[in-house]
Amino acid sequence: MASQEEKQAQPFADIFDEDEAEKSFLLSKPTCLIILGKPGSGKKTLARKLAEIWKCIFIEALEVIQMNIHEETEYGLKCQELLFKGQSISEELVTEMILQKIESPEVAHFGYVLSGFPSLSEEYMSVSQQIEKIKNLKLKPDFLINIKCSDYDLCQRISGQKQHPDSGRVYQRNQWDPNVIEKHKKEKDQHEEESEEEDEEQEEETAEDPLTMSEFLHRLVQRPEDILENAEERVGMYKDIMLRPLEDLMAEQDCQYHIEVDGNQQPDDLFVAKNKMYVASGKNYICCYCCFNKQDELFRVLSSYKLIAHRYRWRRSRWGQACPVALKEGDIVMGNPDLAVSFLGKMYVLSSPEALKTFMLNPRPYLLPPMPLPPCKVLVFGPPFSGRTTICNLIAHKYKGKV
Repeated sequence: MASQEEKQAQPFADIFDEDEAEKSFLLSKPTCLIILGKPGSGKKTLARKLAEIWKCIFIEALEVIQMNIHEETEYGLKCQELLFKGQSISEELVTEMILQKIESPEVAHFGYVLSGFPSLSEEYMSVSQQIEKIKNLKLKPDFLINIKCSDYDLCQRISGQKQHPDSGRVYQRNQWDPNVIEKHKKEKDQHEEESEEEDEEQEEETAEDPLTMSEFLHRLVQRPEDILENAEERVGMYKDIMLRPLEDLMAEQDCQYHIEVDGNQQPDDLFVAKNKMYVASGKNYICCYCCFNKQDELFRVLSSYKLIAHRYRWRRSRWGQACPVALKEGDIVMGNPDLAVSFLGKMYVLSSPEALKTFMLNPRPYLLPPMPLPPCKVLVFGPPFSGRTTICNLIAHKYKGKV
């Protein structure tokens, strides 16, 4: 009876510990996706949009190459050297850059959307070996998204593509063919006569659209791989080399994490399937970063900015004004109010732009227990040859400190 009375005394007690929930999230695996499909089916476009909306890291061969060259990494310098010599970048080098990106700190926090791997080229590894690499990743893909499209529709779409030589942007037939553009314009005018404001906005957009300029249209060129015969050859090679191993990979995947989408639809229309997939994953977490200018205004601004739930307020973290990154490194440094961020409903103040960048790439190592752990600094002194160095090393080893 006593226990029942105690339970009834607090009928609305929260049985979920907030710190445990936060720890569970920080220890959880980020959601990772891989986009599969025939050559030219729109894998890269869909992957880029998914990464943009769900704040994942977009990983694709060309993207990884450009990133390494821009940041002048060891791989980037090798790529530059090969390009300056007029040579192509080897498949081995590209694969190493992709795998390195998958193992990066930001991917360990945000997850990734992988496109273009496995690749049709078997210069470095066979398709089966590439799939084994995917299976053995530390961050295995949670979802396989397969873009399905008939060979005829796909080849017709690829053969209708043209590229702008200066920007490198690829345009579909309905973006450069005047006859198709005029046809779509008439169809839109018939369906959108209800709102005059919408019509005015569309007239302004079409008036400013550079594709209506004849000079621009004449500069578009067709790439060799977009010629109909070459497109059919690539699709045939995909079916001969890659289709069967990928079918085996998809057969091993849990059906609720295997999504098939229509390749004839626009990328924006495919997000309906993505929404269903994300809810089914049970990983519907909210992670947002917000920067503010003044420490005194943090609470006032956060109290009404992007609330997680109705009547929910952001709070100060257990770190207070101490920088989490500096604390992890063994120093107590007060953060700069100009470098404040919010994460999981709490505020953190960083001490330097470098610390802010490191924290935003992956905050998990700085927030997981035993953090926040104030550093303990010990001074060992004594006469020469008294064993100061030995004692320092033993203390550092015991308490995981630095000498």
